Amino acid sequence: MDTIKSNKKALFALAIGGFGIGLTEFVIMGILTEVSGSLGITIPQAGHFIAAYALGVVVGAPLLTGLGSKLTPKKMLFLLMIWFTVFNTLSGLATGYNSLLFLRFLSGIPHGAFFGIGAVVATKLAKKGKEAQSIAIMFSGLTVANVIGVPIGTYLGQQFSWSVSFYLVGFVGLLALGSIYLWMPKIGVDKTEEKVSVMKGLKNTELWAMIALTTIGTGGFFAWYSYVAPLITDVAGLPSYVVGYAMMLAGLGMVVGNFLGAKMADWFSPLKAVMISLSVMGAVLIVNMLIATNPYLLMAMTFLIGVISFTVSAPIQMAIIKTSKGSEMLGSSMNQSAFNMGNASGAYLAGLPIAFGYGIVYTSLVGAVLAFSGVLIAVAILIVRKRKEIKHKKMAMSC
Repeated sequence: MDTIKSNKKALFALAIGGFGIGLTEFVIMGILTEVSGSLGITIPQAGHFIAAYALGVVVGAPLLTGLGSKLTPKKMLFLLMIWFTVFNTLSGLATGYNSLLFLRFLSGIPHGAFFGIGAVVATKLAKKGKEAQSIAIMFSGLTVANVIGVPIGTYLGQQFSWSVSFYLVGFVGLLALGSIYLWMPKIGVDKTEEKVSVMKGLKNTELWAMIALTTIGTGGFFAWYSYVAPLITDVAGLPSYVVGYAMMLAGLGMVVGNFLGAKMADWFSPLKAVMISLSVMGAVLIVNMLIATNPYLLMAMTFLIGVISFTVSAPIQMAIIKTSKGSEMLGSSMNQSAFNMGNASGAYLAGLPIAFGYGIVYTSLVGAVLAFSGVLIAVAILIVRKRKEIKHKKMAMSC
């Protein structure tokens, strides 16, 4: 009983860290106007701070995971959260475009490694057969941040100063540090994992296929999410203040979808659960394009898309961990880089129809195409696996 209680506390510590990461990743979107006005730059220039953070995630995930492979998970998670707390707090002290751009890049570096290592730790803390649910508890911090943390951080940034939003992130980082120090058990370093080099892990072709699946498939969600504000105001004709409520609806959907996805990973294999999630996402995004002019249906779809989009989180993380045997933390961390590449590519590709004059509703169509493309990649992975199994059976029979 004591072990179960302590494991729950450890998972809660991971969730607090996830809350802080979700807060810093998304609160910047709500205070772009304040940041641009304070620093004397344009809104598009302020948008570079979002891209700088994403680049930090992509660079930092494999780099820090490789460098910290010989440290215990508790020590590595603690050091990552120190980095996170320091550079997010310093972001609030930035006085110019260049300094904030550099600090946002540094703030993003521990993101992927924290979630990657945390996901592996969560599976070790879980009861047998409940690994996906433990991963979902960790990711619940990120989803709850969208419902509670981001609105609070945005309000504080708008009412007082955008710097206060980053000080709030630093405060959450301190809470995460304390909870990791007090509640995270000392899990030993896996000796077999120590022997597997980063280079060997990077030669795993199926791992790269899974990374492509995450990047392209989840890019479907970001194609929609990046343009949800103009979809609500310009297409559905709702006032701008409704966007905040819509974002909260999407966040609530993400909370529900996160735990539903964990259940799906239990009911099906992780990869099949991902296929189901992306298939439904593609279908719903097409429906969203067709009903976008109806404000009531559009708000309902905002919640539904939030649910479906996050049913993929726990299953894809489980699938990555199973694929990258011997280098689980590397694979898990790289998957976080893939999410951020999906964020950037989804937003860019969805912007192309708008640039060519086809209208904002076509962002949902781009999202659907990306989601269905992710399904095709998953099917290809399953076909290759099946062929390998048949080949191994034939070899065993011949021996």
